[in-house]
Amino acid sequence: MNEIIAKEDNIKNMIYEVRGKQVMLDSDLAKLYQCKNGTKEINQAVKNNLDKFPERYAFRITENEYDNLKSKNLTSKGKGGSRKGHTVFTEQGVAMLATILKSRVATQVSINIMDAFVEMRKLIRDNVDMFKRMINVEYKLIEHDDKINQILDEMNPKELKEKLFYDGQIYDAYSLLINIVRKAKDKIIIIDNYIDKQVFDILIYKNDNVKVEIWTRNIKSNLDIEKFNLQYSNVEIKKVDNFHDRFIILDDNELYHVGASLKDLGKKCFAINKMNKENINRLID
Repeated sequence: MNEIIAKEDNIKNMIYEVRGKQVMLDSDLAKLYQCKNGTKEINQAVKNNLDKFPERYAFRITENEYDNLKSKNLTSKGKGGSRKGHTVFTEQGVAMLATILKSRVATQVSINIMDAFVEMRKLIRDNVDMFKRMINVEYKLIEHDDKINQILDEMNPKELKEKLFYDGQIYDAYSLLINIVRKAKDKIIIIDNYIDKQVFDILIYKNDNVKVEIWTRNIKSNLDIEKFNLQYSNVEIKKVDNFHDRFIILDDNELYHVGASLKDLGKKCFAINKMNKENINRLID
C-alpha cells in the first residue's frame, strides 16, 4: 500500500493550484501519511504548532474553492475528508508537517512529495512557452467564436428582425438575401417593380422544387426568365402595378420588407425587416 500510494506519479495528481500557489489538501496528506484520525490529526498538528505554519506554508480554503477543485480535478472528499473545510499546504508546509508528525512513513512520503513538487515546477518551467501559446490560442478561439456568433446572429434569417445596410455593403446584402431564399421549402413570392438578371443570380441558391412567383411591373428581359427556367425551372412572372415597396414571402409564412430594389442591393443605404406574418394574407389579397 505504501509503495502504491507514495509514488511520485500518484502524488503529482494530488498537487493543485489555489490562489496562484501549488498546494496539497490535508485530506490527501492524511492518506499519504496514514493518519488514523484522518485530517483531524493533520489539523491538530498545525493547531499545536501555529508558529511553524505561517500563511505561506498553510492556509484554509473556502467551500467554494474546494468545490472548484473537485469540479476541475475530480477530487473526492472520501475517507479523511472534513466537513468543516480544508487546510492546504504549500511545499514548505508539507516539509514542516513531516518534521512534526515524526514517523518513518511521513519522512519517506515527504521525500517523494518534495520530488513531485520539483518535477511539477520543472514541467511548468520547461513548457512555459507552450503554455503561453496554448493560452493565446484559446483566447484567439474565443475571440473568433464571438465574431462568428455575431456574424451568424446578423446573417441568420431565423433571428433576423431588422438589418440596416450602408452604401457599399453589396456583398453583405446579397449574402443575407441568399440565406433568406434558401429558407423556403415550397414557395417564394418576390414583389419588386424592377427585375433584372441580378435577381435570378440570387434565385439559383433556392432549394430544388421550390416554386417562385415574381410580381413585377417591369422586367428587363424575358430572355433571362427563359434561360433560367431551362436549367432551374419553376419561375413564374405575374404583372402587377399596385406596389411601391419590395417584399419577399416564404412559404406563405414569413414576410420580409426590403427597402431597396433587389437589383440595387447595397448601392445605397437601405434596410431589410422581418414583418409579422399576420400581414401576409392581406398583402396577397
